[in-house]
Amino acid sequence: MISRVALDAPARAPSGKTSAYAIGKQGGLLIDPATRHSELDELVAERVDHVAVTHHHPDHVGAVTAYAETWDLTVWALTGRGDAFAAATGVQPDRHFAPGETIPAAGGVEVLDTPGHAPEHVSFVVPEGIVTGDLAVSEGSVVVGAPEGDMRAYLTSLRRVHARDPDRLYPGHGPVIEDPRSTCARLIKHRLDREKRVLEAINAGEETPEAIVEAAYEKDVSDVYELARATVLAHLEKLAVEGEIRYDGDRAMPA
Repeated sequence: MISRVALDAPARAPSGKTSAYAIGKQGGLLIDPATRHSELDELVAERVDHVAVTHHHPDHVGAVTAYAETWDLTVWALTGRGDAFAAATGVQPDRHFAPGETIPAAGGVEVLDTPGHAPEHVSFVVPEGIVTGDLAVSEGSVVVGAPEGDMRAYLTSLRRVHARDPDRLYPGHGPVIEDPRSTCARLIKHRLDREKRVLEAINAGEETPEAIVEAAYEKDVSDVYELARATVLAHLEKLAVEGEIRYDGDRAMPA
């Protein structure tokens, strides 16, 4: 059983809302409580004993402490990220999970490794599908920007979910995704198309991130310039690791 509540939260998503999920009929798991909400309060009081997050961004963790303390929930965090979790949420985790392990909540919830949008990003496999946080959206794209975002890891995560072939994806922003494989394929194609434009700009002689942004985006991105620049930097880092370009942190050149 999965219940979704869209919460008002400061987010980069166009909707300005973050979805929290309550998993299971009893002894359940609360995922990504951004803020307190009366509907979510009722679900937690009736069904939830545990809380975890897909990643540590403020629009996903804002009410972790409030729910944990009010209902004495067991707080879970990714192994090796406990200090970062505590810094983001204000509460120390009680227990830790690793990718591939199962959280003993709601009859068992598998943790799936899905970094890229954030280094600690995970998803949660439930009978109805996968709760994917900021891995995927039904329309548009997800921010994957340096220094935190890792484009290689993000594409691998999308491919991992695509291979799972789940019935649905339950994202952090926007509606439930009823066509997971085609959505993952669309997001992969979008990133590879942008990467192609970045590489073409470098091969044409553009060297600085600023010049590459200008060449790689076909539309005016002045209102989201810092996000576009961070995205280009993530592409540059990926291309450099793969030996497609040379990049010293300031300038990019053909390999």
